[in-house]
Amino acid sequence: MTSKEYRELQRKNRKKANPRSKAMSKHGNKKVTIDGHVFDSKMEGKRYRELKLLERAGEISDIDLQPRYRLQDSFKYDGTTYRSINYTPDFRYKKNGEVVVEEVKGFADTSYKIRKRLFLFQNPGIIFYELNLKS
Repeated sequence: MTSKEYRELQRKNRKKANPRSKAMSKHGNKKVTIDGHVFDSKMEGKRYRELKLLERAGEISDIDLQPRYRLQDSFKYDGTTYRSINYTPDFRYKKNGEVVVEEVKGFADTSYKIRKRLFLFQNPGIIFYELNLKS
């Protein structure tokens, strides 16, 4: 049996053991689609609807979904290449001429906390909101 055949067999066995495993997210969130955009949770989708209403009312503008910020470039060390570190918040928009970044989270894991800290350090002029966060 080749390694490829072995991996395929393992994948099939995992699927048989838990057929819903692919549908389940890390924290049990259910994905939702709104206006053709797929959101990782109902809470995130609800916030998108609220932001769209605020945009129509003229209170905010230029909504971006999941903008990417580079926190650290990739690099090589001792023959090993380390990938870049990026942070992708849920929303970015402008309010009163200022850039606002929002993160909708039900749970703040360690990785998120580190990325948030690096992001805030590198972007002191950006207003940052966290919504419905539970540690």
